[in-house]
Amino acid sequence: MNDWLVNSIIYAMDKNYLDMLYSIYPLINNEERIIHENLKQNIIKNFNDKNNQQLIQNLLKLELFPIKDSYVAFLRKYKKAIKQNPKTIDRLCSIIYNMPLDTLIAKCQEPKETNRQIGPMFKNWVKNSNTFINIKKSNMDIDILHSDSTILHIGNDNDLYNFAKNHLGYTRDKGIDFIVKVVNKNTKNHKYIVGEAKFLTDFGGHQNAQLEDALATAKSGFNDGVIPIVILDGVCYIKNNSKMYKRITSEPDLNIMSALFLYSFILYQEGL
Repeated sequence: MNDWLVNSIIYAMDKNYLDMLYSIYPLINNEERIIHENLKQNIIKNFNDKNNQQLIQNLLKLELFPIKDSYVAFLRKYKKAIKQNPKTIDRLCSIIYNMPLDTLIAKCQEPKETNRQIGPMFKNWVKNSNTFINIKKSNMDIDILHSDSTILHIGNDNDLYNFAKNHLGYTRDKGIDFIVKVVNKNTKNHKYIVGEAKFLTDFGGHQNAQLEDALATAKSGFNDGVIPIVILDGVCYIKNNSKMYKRITSEPDLNIMSALFLYSFILYQEGL
């Protein structure tokens, strides 16, 4: 295995990994969603009156529909379908009526899932953390291209994607999360580190797909002088027989590491 991966696994298994990770992914419990009182009262009335069409129309006004059903998105985007598909509306309502009214309201007010907050956290950490306080930062291509010292690209998603595509030979049609130009302090030679960050919160299909997506980015091909890395955190480092653990340990040529080792990796590359 790659040394950076080995160190990440050891740290996750034997150190205060989660405590340290919280500085990068400070997950917080969201407050309940707020339902306008008039809308709430209309939903209660529709529920009590068993007014199926009106109940569905009002529930679709909410940010969160109270049940998961593959047909709901169609109804959200094409309201006319509510009247055209009475059997579907009756089917959805039969599920809704099986729960007590207070449970229905509670489901409509559930906080956003924590996982939905994770995406921007890594980039916010890179931009604002004291970990990178001694590294220059810019979102301007000209600053990065002509910098004679190590510099972080802190642009938005489009900035990062366009820089990688225009200057680093990146060919994949999806964004990346991290670019740093590393300049050797002695020779002034430079290289670029390009990475994608994933916080894998559980084992399973979607999370496995997220892992494969990050690996595909690193293996997509870049210009000479570009070092792709895969920044992973979460359950993937638990030593077991999971598909995730087997997958990351089957890539000895990739630089796979926790975000906790990113700064060390940059310093290491500066000295090469």
